Parts: sequence; structure tokens; C-alpha cells
Amino acid sequence: MPDMSDQANLTEQVRQQLSMVIDPEMGRSVVDMGLIYLIEADDAGDIHIMMTTTTKGCPASTFLKEAIRACATSVAGVKSVEVELTYDPPWNASMMTP
Repeated sequence: MPDMSDQANLTEQVRQQLSMVIDPEMGRSVVDMGLIYLIEADDAGDIHIMMTTTTKGCPASTFLKEAIRACATSVAGVKSVEVELTYDPPWNASMMTP
């Protein structure tokens, strides 16, 4: 039976690590900008991250996905990382932390 506290702990560690990924256009972390919509961990250490970019067709989207995957993979206990790009809901500036 999966231990929810381990999953929550792993999810939080991944979220903290992702704060090191900086959007090259805005100069702020993807977490602070509200670009990370979802981080899920299962009991095997597989991570699913749902994210967006500030605009559809963002030239930095491939860079950001790879940086997010690399950062999440560096967390102890993470076995695999899937990064999914979505535009639902569309990002807007109110999603940023002050």
C-alpha cells in the first residue's frame, strides 16, 4: 500500500527543486510564475508534471520541459519523470506569486 506521506514528501521535494528552473524571458522561477500546474508522485517514484508556458508556441518550451525533467530527476527517490505541456487553463499574470 503506498505511503501518502512519502508521495507528498517527494512531490514537495520536486517542487522545491523546480524553483531552480528560471524562465529565460521573465527571469523568475517556473514555480513562482505559476507555470507548474501539477506534480504527482506514485509509490514507485514515478513523477508526472503538468506545466504550461506564458504563451502558446513559446520558443523556450522545449528548454523549460528539459530543464524541469532534469531538475526533477535529480531528486533522491525519483525514478522517472514525465513532463506534460498544457494550455488549459491558459496562463496569465495573476498566477504569479507576488
